[in-house]
Amino acid sequence: MKKILAWLVLVVTVTGCQSAAESAAPPPVRPPGSATVVSQETVDERTDKLVIDSPATGDRRSVWVLKPAAWKPGSTGWRALYLLHGCCAGGGWDWLRTGEVARLTARLDAVVIVPEGGSMGWYADWRDGPGWETFHMTEVPRMVEPRYGVGTRRAVAGFSMGGLGAFVYAARHPGVFEAAASFSGVLDTRDDVAGYRAFMADNGVDTEDLWGDPSAWPEHNPADLAGRLKGVRLYASSGNGEPGPLDRGEGPVDQTEAAIMRQNRNFAGAAERAGVKVTTDFYGNGTHTWPYWIRSFERALPLLLP
Repeated sequence: MKKILAWLVLVVTVTGCQSAAESAAPPPVRPPGSATVVSQETVDERTDKLVIDSPATGDRRSVWVLKPAAWKPGSTGWRALYLLHGCCAGGGWDWLRTGEVARLTARLDAVVIVPEGGSMGWYADWRDGPGWETFHMTEVPRMVEPRYGVGTRRAVAGFSMGGLGAFVYAARHPGVFEAAASFSGVLDTRDDVAGYRAFMADNGVDTEDLWGDPSAWPEHNPADLAGRLKGVRLYASSGNGEPGPLDRGEGPVDQTEAAIMRQNRNFAGAAERAGVKVTTDFYGNGTHTWPYWIRSFERALPLLLP
């Protein structure tokens, strides 16, 4: 996750009006093929691991599902909570291995769905590459939700890159999610276009293949999409990069989290201008690390699943 520092710490002034994207209708996701579940493995009493053959992404992808305590085969009407992961390393399994999801959701009356999103997927259907948005918004729901009796109520949350995904999906697919939460989320990519492009290039990705020319970036940038989030319960949290109470001792300023805080404030400002309510937790000292995301997830749960 620290690799994100390479582009977040650069400061580039970006001109143009962010509100232009708010009035444009989102383009449809690419038509899905015939996705299939090729395997289902019991991880523990609550958790299953599904492998989906995904035509949208061109490969087999993993999805972890945590069932509520009262869940039984054939039961229906369950709420769903989708959890999205960050970039660069790990993946969906990070939520289960490090994010304490089993503990935090033990008493929830909801099915928790944790899909893979690619180490550098950025929750989009690439112009030239995998279709992560179609995988998450079409293939996974069709393959997973009926299997576990999910009803019509859904929430979504994510950390870092996954925070971007949570807000982008909620904005681009109105009516699907009633709540969305971002923990140290990348909420304004246009705050540093040059730095972001350099970071992606360092990781072998051409941003032209991902979102096209920067003029098209607003369609996948939370700060530009804020106006489309009216009616969605929103939670955004971030620290300022200074070592805080959940860090071990003193240390240098975490420039990644400091830049993330700036992006979160940009998003909060855009939402205010659009008349969109956001519950913010800008908690001061804190770094771009799991202890703060776990705490934020616990704080956000009452809003995500009241």
